[in-house]
Amino acid sequence: MISHFFKLSWNNFHPHAMKNLKLEFKWAIIFTVMTLAWMVLEKATGLHGKYIDYHLYLTNLYAIPAIIVMVMALKDKKKNFYDGRMTYKEGLISGVIISVIIAILSPGTQWIISYVITPEYFPNVIKRSVEIGYFNTTEEAEAQFNFANYAKQSTIAALVMGVITTAIAMIFIRTKEK
Repeated sequence: MISHFFKLSWNNFHPHAMKNLKLEFKWAIIFTVMTLAWMVLEKATGLHGKYIDYHLYLTNLYAIPAIIVMVMALKDKKKNFYDGRMTYKEGLISGVIISVIIAILSPGTQWIISYVITPEYFPNVIKRSVEIGYFNTTEEAEAQFNFANYAKQSTIAALVMGVITTAIAMIFIRTKEK
């Protein structure tokens, strides 16, 4: 089953077939821009500073626009590439490709977040997590809250959550045979 999936999806990377991936690249870029905008919003609302105690909870709301963007991408693929008729497998392959592209972009996205948008986040979260006793020492907190760790986590999360979201969304988006 898995080898069959990779044979099917690998064909999408043939040079002549790359034009078939325009929508996947477009939506991976849209997703990345949405992620950066979300981080600007978190910073602007004080979740990386004054209200950092709420960050742990409110950052999970990011799942809402993330799911919306992935569903919009799959619907776009169905409408504009498959002329309104897309099988579960076709949508799954498209969603996996989008997720892989997002995962590849994730370390760069995380770099922009960590060093451009909100360079104060790591020092703030390290300090606060030690103050409230989440970590016993600054060194323990620094081992958790750093660019390298977040770059790895965001890459893995992009892939895993993208595939899970796609697998569930395609139950509803796929063309149902009568």
